[in-house]
Amino acid sequence: MNRDGWLRHAGKIVGLAVGFILGVVYLIGGFWDMLVFGLLLFLGYFFGKRADEGEPPVDWAFWAERLGERWRRFR
Repeated sequence: MNRDGWLRHAGKIVGLAVGFILGVVYLIGGFWDMLVFGLLLFLGYFFGKRADEGEPPVDWAFWAERLGERWRRFR
């Protein structure tokens, strides 16, 4: 991979690597753990992609607004 490709996709690559490492640590158990491994890979890629796009990993304002609307119904 050339340098430009690394710079454009650094977050995705690092996210996948971290997800892979965490997944291998958790994988030593069996089939269901392998599903968790896939989830960890997906989450690593997702957060890395958001970092590449310059977005925060979690959009707290969106979630606060969305959960706030749902909890208002119970008041």
